[in-house]
Amino acid sequence: MLRSSLVILVLALSASASAEDFDYSFLSIGYAFIDFDDIGVDGDGVNIGGSFAINDKVHVFGEYQAADLDFDIDVNTFSAGVGYNTSVSPAVDLVARLSYEYADVDPPGPGSFDDSGFGFGVGLRFAASDMIELNAGISYVDFGDGGDDTSFGVAGFYNFSDAFALGLSGDWSSDVSIYGLTGRLYFGR
Repeated sequence: MLRSSLVILVLALSASASAEDFDYSFLSIGYAFIDFDDIGVDGDGVNIGGSFAINDKVHVFGEYQAADLDFDIDVNTFSAGVGYNTSVSPAVDLVARLSYEYADVDPPGPGSFDDSGFGFGVGLRFAASDMIELNAGISYVDFGDGGDDTSFGVAGFYNFSDAFALGLSGDWSSDVSIYGLTGRLYFGR
């Protein structure tokens, strides 16, 4: 009974929404709270990013994040790559991404360390209504000698207009929890 009710609710919410309305050309700016679960370190950061649709199925993207953590630790990350998106239903897009990843950690005192690697992610964009978009996905990042990590993330965006959306997100891995607030400015619609 509950399962049938959920299916009916999802269909009702998505009846007027369309995955064809997803825009893969946007600029974003955000704030994030970061918590390293096992070592008791947390902090916050800002990020700026964007995506540009090359055609209906392919987009390029990039993001830079600067974080200030406890004990005067600064972390800067950069990600850039290419993504593929395709509709799997009238209200859902499947998105796969491949990226170059870079991280620089600067603890107090002399020295810092950096590493680079690759990332891969797959997720879904769901048009719950004309105004609400829900996202869920899983990502894997490999920094070679610096280690690897798999994370699960969810987000929800409210579209105030065709050009602007505001969203909340959460991203969890075995070591880190990240909670964010992001604004998006669409320019492809």
